[in-house]
Amino acid sequence: MNEILTKSVFFGMFLTLVCYEIGLWVKKKTRLSVANPLLIATLIIIAVLLLFHIDYDNYQNGAKYIQYFLTPATVSLAVPLYRQLELLKKYPKAIIGGIVSGVATAMVSIFLLSLAFGLTHEQYVTLLPKSITTAIGMGVSEKMGGIPALTIAAICITGITGAILAEAVCKLFKIEEPIAKGLAIGTSAHALGTSKAMELGEVEGAMSSLSIVVTGILTVLAVSVFANLI
Repeated sequence: MNEILTKSVFFGMFLTLVCYEIGLWVKKKTRLSVANPLLIATLIIIAVLLLFHIDYDNYQNGAKYIQYFLTPATVSLAVPLYRQLELLKKYPKAIIGGIVSGVATAMVSIFLLSLAFGLTHEQYVTLLPKSITTAIGMGVSEKMGGIPALTIAAICITGITGAILAEAVCKLFKIEEPIAKGLAIGTSAHALGTSKAMELGEVEGAMSSLSIVVTGILTVLAVSVFANLI
């Protein structure tokens, strides 16, 4: 039975969707920030694969089809941005300045931490694209000589952490302006953080959506400079 299931092209997709639904159910019941559906789904999938000795390649054969929805899902984030277009026209300098500051902070922090922990060039450039979407981050990492698989892990960890801590951090530092919240979350935690920003409000979601696009472009440019520092 185990072999029949794992050989099915739908096994990975079915397992992923079921685990994510479980994550959504836990989130709804507990209402805790730490109960992130993606985090819960990831942990359950890992547990199932280990418990039943299922090879990752068998799981990926079906799960890979879900990745096809990543691009259209990201593009759909333009909808809330369009609805809040007037805000972009009203505060262009503040918005662009906030995103540039976020990208610069990400680059400098990775550079300093890499020096502190003595990371190699390969490890360093692997981490540089951690705050942008997976599709862009993989390409940047590979182009700069990094390890794409680890870059994906870093991007996921960054996004999940951002989604979990976003609301608490905003409260801790008394960040109440919706535009500021959205820019901060989108710049630091890409699409996963944006899902949390949309829960906070439409303005937060729109600004976070904008941040994903601009942060991706600026990070590609910034990485080409920072990659040569180590």
